[in-house]
Amino acid sequence: MKIESSNLETVAVRTSQYPLDQKKEFLLCGRSNVGKSSFINSLLGRKNYAHTSSKPGKTQTLNFYLVNNNFYLVDVPGYGYATVSKEQQRKFGLMIEDYIKTRVNLKCVFLLVDFRHKPDKNDVLMYNFLKYYEIPTVIIATKYDKVKDKDRVKNEKLLKETLQVLDQDKIVLFSSVTKKGKEEVYSIIESYLENN
Repeated sequence: MKIESSNLETVAVRTSQYPLDQKKEFLLCGRSNVGKSSFINSLLGRKNYAHTSSKPGKTQTLNFYLVNNNFYLVDVPGYGYATVSKEQQRKFGLMIEDYIKTRVNLKCVFLLVDFRHKPDKNDVLMYNFLKYYEIPTVIIATKYDKVKDKDRVKNEKLLKETLQVLDQDKIVLFSSVTKKGKEEVYSIIESYLENN
């Protein structure tokens, strides 16, 4: 896949603001410091397009990035941030839940998990939520380059066991630094674009 164009097309906080053009959508979710912005920038081949921040919880809306005028990458607020009030967290949660449960254009969720650490309870909750609604999910193990060679097999095993990953759900080992996993993600998106 070649990225010819990308544009932050729509910023939404409610269903009525979602795009109406029926293009296929791929949701990106994960903890607020997991590297979602770096993942988006890496996929789109643009530096600092999605804003990376040292302050977690920066994204507070559903951001629809139109790619190649063909499909959307949808970035949602990260979960598990301590700096955001409980009420705000609850609103984010409802906004994401509403999108996942009702959006027919949603083809696949990329669940980003930090490969350096054991998935936390929020990661497990999110994955179980996606399984419950039978949403096709790809687990993106971010920051792969920051894990020593000798720890990589152990960390992957821990990831699979903690989340109890289903056989049909892929795990992509990803690094926005080395671009490892990027082509694999492109292939996954292409397979959904080719099939109705």
